[in-house]
Amino acid sequence: MRPTVELLERDQPMADLMAAAIAEHSSLILLPGEAGIGKTSIVHSFLNQLPEEVDAYVGACDDLLAPPTLGPLREAFRGHGGDLEEALAGQSIDRVFDELTAMFTGPSLHVLVIEDVHWADDVTVDVLRHLARRLDRIRALILLTYRPDAVESRGALRALLGESGRHITRIKLGPLSAAGVETLAAGSGHDAQEVHALTKGNPFYVTEILSGPLGVVPATVVDAVLGRFAQLSDDGIRALELLSVVPSHLQLSIAEGLLGPEIEALDDAERVGLVVLFPDGIGFRHEIARRAIEQQLPGMRRRALNASLVDALLAESDPDLPRVIHHAVAARDVPTILKYGPAVARAASAAGSHHEAAATFGAVMPHADQLPLGERASLLDDYAWELHIAHRFFDAVQVGGEAIRLSKQVGRPAELAETLLRVSRSHYLAGDTQKAMAGIERAGELAEGAGSREALASISAYRSMIITLARQGHAPAELRQARKLALEVGRTDLAALCLNYLGVTYAYDGNPDGLECIRDSLKSALDSGDHESAARAYTSLAAVLFREDRLAELASCLADGLTFVANHGIWSHAYDLEVHQAQLDLRLGMMDAAEDRLRQLMDAPDDPGMFAVYSMPVLGRILARRGLLTDAETLLTSAWRRAWAQESLIGILYSGLGGAEWAWLSQRKEAAETIYLRAMERPVPDGLRHIMGEIFFYLSKAGLQVEPFEGCPEVYTAAITGDWERAAELTENTYEHALFEATSSDVDRAMAAIWKLDDLGARPAADLARADLRRLGVTRLPRRSPVHTRANPVGLTDRQLDVLRLLASARTNADIATELVLSRRTVDHHVSAILRTLGVSSRREAAKIAASLGLD
Repeated sequence: MRPTVELLERDQPMADLMAAAIAEHSSLILLPGEAGIGKTSIVHSFLNQLPEEVDAYVGACDDLLAPPTLGPLREAFRGHGGDLEEALAGQSIDRVFDELTAMFTGPSLHVLVIEDVHWADDVTVDVLRHLARRLDRIRALILLTYRPDAVESRGALRALLGESGRHITRIKLGPLSAAGVETLAAGSGHDAQEVHALTKGNPFYVTEILSGPLGVVPATVVDAVLGRFAQLSDDGIRALELLSVVPSHLQLSIAEGLLGPEIEALDDAERVGLVVLFPDGIGFRHEIARRAIEQQLPGMRRRALNASLVDALLAESDPDLPRVIHHAVAARDVPTILKYGPAVARAASAAGSHHEAAATFGAVMPHADQLPLGERASLLDDYAWELHIAHRFFDAVQVGGEAIRLSKQVGRPAELAETLLRVSRSHYLAGDTQKAMAGIERAGELAEGAGSREALASISAYRSMIITLARQGHAPAELRQARKLALEVGRTDLAALCLNYLGVTYAYDGNPDGLECIRDSLKSALDSGDHESAARAYTSLAAVLFREDRLAELASCLADGLTFVANHGIWSHAYDLEVHQAQLDLRLGMMDAAEDRLRQLMDAPDDPGMFAVYSMPVLGRILARRGLLTDAETLLTSAWRRAWAQESLIGILYSGLGGAEWAWLSQRKEAAETIYLRAMERPVPDGLRHIMGEIFFYLSKAGLQVEPFEGCPEVYTAAITGDWERAAELTENTYEHALFEATSSDVDRAMAAIWKLDDLGARPAADLARADLRRLGVTRLPRRSPVHTRANPVGLTDRQLDVLRLLASARTNADIATELVLSRRTVDHHVSAILRTLGVSSRREAAKIAASLGLD
């Protein structure tokens, strides 16, 4: 007989959930935990305790190859009817945003539960982020469960799970204690201590062992599941084998059709707790059990079961095609994959589920050689574009190159021109400006020969964009002509793009109309629902505001822009905006936040392509300021070389700025001279004077005799000419302000500034300022900042202290990453830096130091 399963040692999590349910404000509750820890059990218990008048909606995500767009939300609101269900069935994510927000607005509480959100499709994640950002405007409790070990490096999902705020709570579920296991084991005849030692307190594993025969202690939870599975009748075993290849649950009508009379054998499986009956189907009680049985199936049996499911699903009046593709791939049913896969991928892309679109295209690709030439060329072209959207620019170039080769054989010049244009954009973002320009020129020739005005409009717009960004010519006239052509052929997206880069060009040249053009472009794109153009406008606006040092406006732009790109899954532009947020953090003295943000970006598995020349110099400057001069030199040298290879003027200036500051902090005057000579090879437009002024300031600090250039910003003119007091009055940059004040002739004022540099973690700058005072004959030199020394005597950053505390409690790097919502590689970097700063070689030694500081 199966033991009664009690919800043990979950009083505090339940209390937290019930408190959120009766609170007067909305909440986002994140419930992470390993498989089997009891997330579903506590969710069900919570839902059962809600007052009857509370509306609760529950959906679950499935481990499919490419989950259906909005699948868990459609499940949650199935049968709700009205505008919301209609919106969920459609293609407009903006309408889903509006309808859900409207539904959750009002005095009554709504509870939305999405289980296993680590398997959610991109659009579902976007909707959840949209709601999470509006907790102050809605009346809802949103509860999300997930497995931290299953969270991929997808930007939107990590951003959702990394949300923070007053009404966002993380509830941790720990394993059962020895006493808890003893309570469950009472009367079972099993040795509770042995069970606890074997299971480490995982509730699911505990119940599986307690359900097994006495005297048999399975080595793993899989063994425990398979032991009970083997005790079923032959009919029951066959029925469970079918269910095991179905993520989530199987519709009863399909199960009955496939199993026939054998479906009755599932009664025994339900009785012993292996499967449960859902309102619309039947499935395993727990994913661990399903996988345990599926993985022991012979390969041919697994293929046959999946093939039967393909046939059954296709026989439905409205087949769930993403599920069809999932089972077709498992069954190696190539005809079905080729027949439905491309359409499923394109539908996912159109709905904004780009991760799912790329996965489905990837499943079709091994069999693409069986398609007609034209279809194969189109498939490769579309797949390359999904790779581009996913920030996999080098893969996009490779796949797109094959699409070009096939398109040439097909002999359709207009389509070939469009493919060349797309691949050229990937070349540019991969950092190869020359190949990008060559591809665009060839595309233009083809489009003109084919008489395709729409293709010509696209080509003209993107050619002008690259000319603008690379400063390879003067583009305003061409941009105006391209915009005119775009409007004539009805391409409002291209017209917005041209207006955007016309604004960028004006801003480069110091024309105040530039910002207005970009803002008009943003409004036009938002009004027309052109998400990509709107995201591009946000990045252009942020770049100009940063270069003009308009920090308050920049902060507002970044808040809006980052929310927008997250809601719409536009990750290439998200990267650019995140870099600007890091730069803003750095200017405001928040070096830890800036470093964490950049580490997360640069630790992603995909090469950032041309965007590396934006992120690498900023991280290089942070490392230099922290005294990690060798690491900083490596990053800055690489960024400098890449920027020149890409002919990226902004990249050259950013890496030159980082190099100039590094040269000063390293006391390497010859390096500063090299930067000066190379930087002066290219004329710098008026709109980039602020960056050039900053470069000149650091070159002067490094010992070069430079004079302020015509139009040099007043703050840097004052700093270069020695008017430190005026420079300090003019800057909003916390670090710069301390640098300026540290050179004051007022020793007390200089000492306070040096302490400020200490507090910022800028040791090299603080030490150089002390040396300057020493040379001036000051003997009462300031020691380390008293506040800094008392709070952090070992000289670690605040983030490194957080990591050290967790390291001292024997957490692994993976555990620390989960706790702090960082990537594993970012934590690896922090641990290495901690060991280096503490002068120790092992985690154990670092933990001892942490204990001595009271950090354990």
